[in-house]
Amino acid sequence: MLKRNPLHFAAALMAVLASFVAGPAALDAAPQHHDQVPGFYRVKVGDLEVTALFDGHMVFDLHWLNGTKATMDGVAEALHEDPHMLDVSDEGFLVNTGRQLVLVDAGAGSWWGGGALGRLVGSLRSAGYTPEEVDIVLLTHLHSDHVGGLTTQDGKRVFPNAEVYVAKAESSFWLSPEIAAKAPKDAQPFFESAQAIAAPYIKAGKWHTFSGSEPIVDGVQIVPLPGHTPGHTGYEFSSKGQKVLFWGDVVHAQRVQLPHPEVTVVFDIGQTAAAATRNQLLAELAREDVLIAGPHMPFPALGHLRKEGSGYSWVPVIFNDRWDERAPSTQK
Repeated sequence: MLKRNPLHFAAALMAVLASFVAGPAALDAAPQHHDQVPGFYRVKVGDLEVTALFDGHMVFDLHWLNGTKATMDGVAEALHEDPHMLDVSDEGFLVNTGRQLVLVDAGAGSWWGGGALGRLVGSLRSAGYTPEEVDIVLLTHLHSDHVGGLTTQDGKRVFPNAEVYVAKAESSFWLSPEIAAKAPKDAQPFFESAQAIAAPYIKAGKWHTFSGSEPIVDGVQIVPLPGHTPGHTGYEFSSKGQKVLFWGDVVHAQRVQLPHPEVTVVFDIGQTAAAATRNQLLAELAREDVLIAGPHMPFPALGHLRKEGSGYSWVPVIFNDRWDERAPSTQK
């Protein structure tokens, strides 16, 4: 057969091979999947489980930054070359101490961000927890991108069993009708949202304030971070010689404010104090190599600081699918 019809055989063989290469299955392109992975990431700090919870992504407006003309001209030029330079995230953080579930900041909910934010509860559920399980919420301050996730627009508590803690100076400022009445018109929404968000927790007797370093959670140190708001506060958790600092809004635009710590933002009520706090804290954290949880740093918003010239750079945690282990050493 082969000897008599070599051309026919070759043609038949090519047809068979072509059917494998370009058969019906190959003609159907695989559908694209547009979903990302769930927005949480865990690390171990001593005996603590720390979970970053993604709330959303936004772009920080260039005009929200205050610096010298030379610095801001440089930022504008850099932004033209890299449109993502001012991309920011919004995160909250869940700490499982083994005895309590402690949430540090609650994201924006539906109170800020025009729909770009408000994913924290979904991230929490993806991480294996429910809002009902949260025992304590520690608030760094009362801007709505940090507290909006506490309350729905119709006044229901998202974390019905949680006791909420915030600095007394912070609560007294934003919840004061007298101060709100004297505030500039463009600041009024900040007061209105803070009061509406806090109201159901106050009514339920679950809103608490502190004015000193009184203990709230074992192993937690209250760290006053003045400037951004009247009672802006950080929380340092310690376990087995390891520490993580939840620093609130010490930094908003990390690619600007780390190399230029003197740059402030329009949301800083005390501009000079905010810059002084940032300068002092960044130097301390770079020396001590403390793990930082920064709610506006790129997700998962966990990392360390490194001194670099007259400023600092951000060293993010490296993804590891074993949350309870340090990344293996590359040294031999």
